Amino acid sequence: MITALNGTSTGTSSTATKNAQDTQDRFLKLLVAQMNNQDPLNPMDNAQVTSQMAQIQQVTSLSTLDTSIKGLGGQLGQMQALQSITLVGREVSVPSDKVRVVNGKVEASFELEAAAKNVKLEILGPAGNVIDTKELGAQGTGRQTLTWNAGTLAAEGVDLKYRLTATNGTAAVKSVTYAHDTVDAVYSENGGLKLNLARLGPVDYAAVSSVN
Repeated sequence: MITALNGTSTGTSSTATKNAQDTQDRFLKLLVAQMNNQDPLNPMDNAQVTSQMAQIQQVTSLSTLDTSIKGLGGQLGQMQALQSITLVGREVSVPSDKVRVVNGKVEASFELEAAAKNVKLEILGPAGNVIDTKELGAQGTGRQTLTWNAGTLAAEGVDLKYRLTATNGTAAVKSVTYAHDTVDAVYSENGGLKLNLARLGPVDYAAVSSVN
């Protein structure tokens, strides 16, 4: 796939360069023809010639810039693809409220938009009912990790969900919950990179917030 990207990028660059050169050649031919057939009593002045030369130079420059940007975009895409392959077998964090009981506990993380005086954690069973509630107290802004011991409340391997309620008095504090999962595979879909996670399934490569 990377070889194909390289081939496409080179072909596109060559085509764009040729088109820009053809445009410049046509302009110069038209300008020469215009000067040869101009009215001797009302010739083109230097300002007109300079203006037209500046216009073709601008068009050529924009075409070259567009080619450079497309080439850079292709290189960045290749680098991203190579980097994503190294994630196979690694554990990543993605925005999600889905967790699983592993070794008798649940591990996840969350991020608060601002510091909160009261943070409450609720664990939801497979049916969506609350099976446990924990008061986490005051929590600072930024990423925080949490561990919930299942005990007799949930069996090993059971999939659960969790949610947070963070407040400062009566004011709610926005939060984002994250789940940890292992990358099984990396693939391309509709021009974008996807990761297939062992438990959560397909997610966008851009959704990965951290690699553990």
